[in-house]
Amino acid sequence: MDRGTVGSANRGRLQVGVRTEGRSEVITPVGELDHHTADLLREPLERAVEQGRARLVVDCSGLEFCDSTGLNVLLGARLKAEAAGGGVHLAGMLPVVARVFEITGAEAVFTVHGSLEAALET
Repeated sequence: MDRGTVGSANRGRLQVGVRTEGRSEVITPVGELDHHTADLLREPLERAVEQGRARLVVDCSGLEFCDSTGLNVLLGARLKAEAAGGGVHLAGMLPVVARVFEITGAEAVFTVHGSLEAALET
């Protein structure tokens, strides 16, 4: 990861893919999730719940960085998904991202899976 771009306003630092797989909406953020890119993830998460797809699987295998703003996006999505009868499953977190969840205690409120395949099997 190029640490020189952290905190810049380059929204190209995060790409978000969305697809439906079975009963799950799979959201795949790739790059850096921070204050400047958070809406790129927030919008598809909220749209999925609004459209009745409340089982959200976030494939974190390409997520290289996540700050508190990104964490708050995921926590907000969790609340909305659970209110709609679903939940948020996090899959394949890289160690640098997993550490943020560990330090903040957020790992305790999410269902965390080692891989996307494992998240889709549950």
